[in-house]
Order: sequence, then structure tokens, then C-alpha cells
Amino acid sequence: MPKTKGVIVFPLEKEEIIRDYHLAYQSRQASLIGRREVLSGKAKFGIFGDGKELANLAIAHAFQKGDWRSGYYRDQTWMFMLGVMNIQEFFAQLYAHADVNHESNTGGRSMNAHFASRYITPDGSWKNQTESYNTSADVSPTGTQMPRTVGLAYASVLYRGLEELQEFNQFSRNGNEVVFASIGNASTAEGMFWESVNAIGVLQAPVIITVYDDGYGISVSNQFQMVKENIYTILQGFQREPCLEEECERGYDLYQVPGWDYPALLETYANAAEIARQYHIPQLVHVTDLTQPQGHSTSGSHERYKSSERLEWEEKYDCIRKMREWILDQRLISEPELVAVEKEDRAAVEGIRKLAWEAYLTPILEERGQVMDMLDEIAGSSSHASALEQIKERLAALPAPLRRDVHSAAHEALRVLRDEANPSKQVLVQWKNEQDAINNERYGSHLHSGKALAIKEVKPAYSSSSPTVMGFEVMNAAFDSILGRDPRVIAFGEDVGFLGDVNQGLKGMQEKYGALRVTDTGIREATILGQAIGMAMRGLRPICEIQYLDYLLYALQIMSDDLANLHWRTVGGQAAPVIIRTRGHRLEGVWHAGSPMAGIIHLVRGINVLAPRDMTRAAGFYNTLLKTDEPAVIVEVLNGYRVKERLPDNIAEFTVPLGAPEVIREGSDVTVVTYGACCRVAMDAADKLSKVGIHVEVVDVQSLLPFDIHGKIVESLKKTNRVVFLDEDVPGGGSAYMMQK
Repeated sequence: MPKTKGVIVFPLEKEEIIRDYHLAYQSRQASLIGRREVLSGKAKFGIFGDGKELANLAIAHAFQKGDWRSGYYRDQTWMFMLGVMNIQEFFAQLYAHADVNHESNTGGRSMNAHFASRYITPDGSWKNQTESYNTSADVSPTGTQMPRTVGLAYASVLYRGLEELQEFNQFSRNGNEVVFASIGNASTAEGMFWESVNAIGVLQAPVIITVYDDGYGISVSNQFQMVKENIYTILQGFQREPCLEEECERGYDLYQVPGWDYPALLETYANAAEIARQYHIPQLVHVTDLTQPQGHSTSGSHERYKSSERLEWEEKYDCIRKMREWILDQRLISEPELVAVEKEDRAAVEGIRKLAWEAYLTPILEERGQVMDMLDEIAGSSSHASALEQIKERLAALPAPLRRDVHSAAHEALRVLRDEANPSKQVLVQWKNEQDAINNERYGSHLHSGKALAIKEVKPAYSSSSPTVMGFEVMNAAFDSILGRDPRVIAFGEDVGFLGDVNQGLKGMQEKYGALRVTDTGIREATILGQAIGMAMRGLRPICEIQYLDYLLYALQIMSDDLANLHWRTVGGQAAPVIIRTRGHRLEGVWHAGSPMAGIIHLVRGINVLAPRDMTRAAGFYNTLLKTDEPAVIVEVLNGYRVKERLPDNIAEFTVPLGAPEVIREGSDVTVVTYGACCRVAMDAADKLSKVGIHVEVVDVQSLLPFDIHGKIVESLKKTNRVVFLDEDVPGGGSAYMMQK
């Protein structure tokens, strides 16, 4: 609430305003010093939030525990204020300090200004999200944060609308959580932005989208980015009709506010958050008149593309400068006091930077010392002492060595010593092997949680009363069981709800479980997947349907850039157990029965890719995946829905293990390795060949990622000494992958 001082109305208490200025000024210093660190060679690249500080402050004031952020790399002041990242961690990330104890957001695995709260503990359990300021892990491709925003916000709709979810109060308090998304003006030209804005409006999800507008996308001005050069103007058609909030069904509230007007920013975000939180009406705030004091990033200087008039205007309307002028005009602090504060802040940030640098460099210096000591010891009894001394001197001369430099020196020394039987050499060999193992963990761990491979197989059980049914009826029984036993499971996609999907696997499920549990969506594959990612981050178990495998390509970018590496790029701090349901492999036509498998498996490492041969195996995979926290795509056989199968008695319990091929026909002459729809082709061929005395062993891979972790294909090959790889893909595609594995 506004605070008064005489006749002047202040948006906050005096102390809060001064504290805000402190933080904004410190954040600006972090940006300025960060750029210097890059240009001096201590860091590789820098991109900063300078010029956006006041908007960040206003957002942070409206942000409550339980809320979510889905943003990008201009949000550092916001993150500092909420404590998601502190300034020392900011510099640790700039230096790529690969240690979550020093850089908890990404463990040095993302470039700087990439933020992520840790909602998963080291033991794999999920924290109480209602007690945290939550931020979904940033991705570098701008615009990619928008699809997941749909799901993060739609989760609030579900938690408010589904009584059966009320027990999961560690994820929501009656759907009161608001999602704050941020994006730059130029990135609103991306298709994902428009698809997301539309989906959020259709779903009436509680989102506040902030568009930071500094007039440029790197060097390209708004003239070339968008029609009318103003996103607020373009979006007028999305604005809701005048109505009472509780009666409005569709549409946005739109705001436009200068990024240097601190009181107006506070008021705007307070109003937007109240409406979004209470009524689930989406909001969009266009923050104008922003500046980039250092240009887009450390890759170049904005003096190359901005006129002198523009640069002069940016200096005048710099938001820190305008806030400083406002504070002094309102006599909240004297100028000498403010100058003293600024001096202290500059020194404080420089001191914090120094601590971060020393913490980053110290373990590398220790490793360098170990290698140099070993080189001294080896040189004492080596005929290559001179060469080893030169290697040591070059390493010692580096003022700020990288870990790569240390290992390069060790490797060079081992090459020099390759023909020498020096007992001391083995110490260096052992050190190198141990460090390689440490670095594999330091930089490569957590692509998967490992839980999926721990699920034990439970075979389907049959009895004399087990009915023979159509494939789609197997899926129907499986989904009925899944939806009935776990209220967190939400199935959605094109034609999934009322129709029960185009192949009837979900027939009758919407009628039985309701329109919020089994839901139709528009034709919007990227945000169908994004919706699933955001929902999964908030504790739900989405099964999102991409109607045909060919259409997965619409969503492939965020599958690859966001979902696949989420667990890895947060060093296990975040996960999104999304199940992507699709169908393909019919050998008929291009776009409704295609098989882009090679492209998929090479682009989505981190997602399990499963290709069951029939609907029974598909049902088992769904059961398996719902016991774990890993994402997966299941490619059902398109021409299998009307093929008859026996319905297992334990449809709710049986599981199919990941990474475990199954021998579906024994043979002694040749092994055929295949998966999915091709299993029927292989079995038919094997039957025909048996009539001429050729006995084919058919191995169903079932799981492409992970692939044959127990070596079953090799066991078959040892028996037959011949192998044929069969799949539906381009030459050198999926077959080449299987051969390589």
C-alpha cells in the first residue's frame, strides 16, 4: 500500500525505496564489472540486465512465494531481490564455476544470467514449492521460455479447478500462484510467443507477461521486428471486453509503462498481480523506454548501430539515473548520503567479485600444483627432464589457468614419456584417470536421474478369461486404470478430449474423469509440449499427445533445447517428467505415417525414446514411466489399433523395462534387430524364410533411448554370427544408430 509523508504519496516506505535503489545500483555494478571480466579474458561471454533494473524491482515486489518465473537473461535484479541468486553466484556463473555449492542455479553448465531455483533435493525428493520463489531453468534460444509458461500457469487452473488435487498442497494453495514471464521486444516476433499468448488466453491461465522494450533486437530496430513497431498496439485484439473480473471468460489486461518510472512500475505490477492471482485473468505489461547501457552483450558495442542522438537519449533516460533523480527530488536522502552509499556499493560488489574469482580459481590452482609436483618427481629420473621442465614452466606462467590447461599439460607430458618405463609416470597416469572420472561427473552428470532404469519388469499376466480385444481397447483399459489411480495424470492434445483421440485410445475418458483431466487443445504442438513441461515442473503427471509422429517436429526445438537437458543443466535441481504420446510407422505416405526417428534420437538425449511393437507393450511403458521422474516419448504403432491382442489381467501393474530388448522369435541363422511396426514385417519374413530352412532370430529393441543396456543383441549375434538391422528411416538413419550402439 502507498505510504504518505505529508501530502506526498510514496509507493513504499522510505527505507524500502532506499533499499531498492541499493540493490538496483549494486546490480548495475555487477553488470559493468561483469563486462570488464569478459573483456579482460577471465570469462568467455557476458550478457547482463543493465537498463532493466527498475522493472525487475517492481516485478519482485509483486512476486510471492509459490509464484513462478519463466524468463530470460535480463532478470538478474529480480533474482537478486528474491534470493534465487546472489551477486557472488552471479560472478561464479560468469566464470562457469562447475560447483553447485558456489553456483546453485546451473552448476556452471549455462552461460551467465541463466537462472533456476532448485526444487529437487539431492535425494531426489521434491521441495514444497509453495514456500519458495520458483524459477524455471532458463534457456538461451529466446522465445523458448514461452511454451513452458503455458503449463506453469495452467497448473494453477488445475489446482484450483480439480478437487482431487487439493491434497497436493506442497505444489499449490488453491491455484493462487501467478507465473511471471519475461521476454525481449524482438523475441515477440517468434512464432512461439504468439502461440503461447494465444494458448494462455484460451486457457485463462494466471500469467503476467513482461515485454522489455529497448527498441532493438541486438542491432536490429523495432522497424524490422514487428508491424507498427509496438507490441502493445499489436495485441489490442487480445484485450478483454470491459466486464467484472469474476464474469470475464477470455482476454488479457494490457498495460504500457515506462521502464524508468519507478512508482508507475510498482503500481502496474501490483494491480496486474492482484487480478491474475484472484481471477486468473492473464496480464501483459509492455515496459517501454528501456535502455541498454552496455549494448546487447559483450560480443560487440552498441555504438556501432545506434545514433549519437539515441545514445544521448539513453543516457538521459537510464532507469538508475531517473530513480536517483526521483529519490533526491522527493528528499528521501541527501545527495552526499547517496554518493556515499554508491561508493560503498561499488566497493562491495568488487569485493564480492574477488571472492567469487578466488573460489573459482583455487581448486584449479591446486590441480596445477599437483601436476607440477608430479612433473618434478618424474623429471628427476627421466631422460626427458628438459622437455618436462618446459611443460611445467609454460603451465606455471599462466596467471589464471583453465582446467583444460592443466590437463593439456598432463597429456603432453604423457606423450613425451610414452616410450619410457619410468615408475613415477604411473602416478601421473593414475592422477589423469582419476581426474577424468571426476570431470565426467563434474560436467556430464544428471542427464538422467537413473530412476527409470531402476524400475523392475513385471510381465503381463494372462488367464483363460483374458479377453482378446482391439489394440485401441488395450490402450483404453490402460488409460482408464492410470487416470483412476493417479489424480495428477492429465491427458491432453488435439482431439483427445471429446473424441477420445483419433484412434479411440481415450474413448469415454473425458466423460468419466471430466474435461480438466482429459482435455482437447488447439492445433499448437509447440505449446502442447510446453504446457506439459510447465505442468510437470509443478508436480503434475501430464500425458501430452502429439497426434502424429511427423508433427513432433513442430515441438522438436523445445524438446531438444528445454526438456531433454533440463535435469542436466540444473545438475539435478529440476525435472519435468513429461510423457509425450504419439503414433507413427505405417509405411503409407509422408506426413501422417512418417518416421523421422534418426533426427529425434540424436536431438533429444535426456529423453527416453520408446517404440513398442504393440499396444500391450505401450501400456507397460506408460506404467513404467509413471513410476519415475524422467521424460519420455512413446511412439505407438499407427496401424496397430485395430489389430487384436489379449488384454492382460494385470493391466494396471505390469511394466516394460527401459533399455531391454526382447527376443520375440528364436533362431540360429541370422539376427534381425528392429522395433515398432517393423516387428510385424520381420516376423512375417522370418515365417516365410523358415519354410526354406533359414531360421531367423527377431529381436525387438523396444527402447531406442536407452538402448540395449544388457547386451542382448550381442548375445544373439554370438549365436547366429549374422545381423540385419531393419527400420523405417532414411538410409544411415535409425539403423546406423543401432549398429553404432
